[in-house]
Amino acid sequence: MKRNLLKAILLTAVIFTLNSCSSDASEVSTVEAKAQVVVNYTYTASELETMKLINDYRVSVGLSALEPINFISVKSEGHDNYMISNNVVNHDGFVDRSENIIKTLGAKTVGENIAYNYNTPQAAINAWLNSPGHKENIVGNFTHFGISIRENPVTGKKYYTNIFAKI
Repeated sequence: MKRNLLKAILLTAVIFTLNSCSSDASEVSTVEAKAQVVVNYTYTASELETMKLINDYRVSVGLSALEPINFISVKSEGHDNYMISNNVVNHDGFVDRSENIIKTLGAKTVGENIAYNYNTPQAAINAWLNSPGHKENIVGNFTHFGISIRENPVTGKKYYTNIFAKI
């Protein structure tokens, strides 16, 4: 019963948050945890740079660096591909992504930042740091993260999905 209530509250929060999304957005989800899995993911230079920039910022404000998890990056990539295929910029499916990460990796909390049409990792990071909700995820009580940056082959525009987790 509590889990169904929490799902309903999360869904409502996501729906209200989606109405405020612009060129970039953030989400957070909290639920109970379970197990762990290992998958392969090949990071691009831009993805590695983005993770380094996030960790450099966290360390500069006295926080610990986050550890990458390939499984989370695969989930991020799936969302980038969804946004490109549907020509949208949103958090559709965030509840499912976060619940999957919680169930699969044993995460306690999951957050998500997305961005669109930033040419460099530094530009996306600057935008996130200038937005209170996105910055909250970057400096949040998380231990791990994953990232995907994909380019729409038709428009050349870049899509960023950065998922954070406390494990």
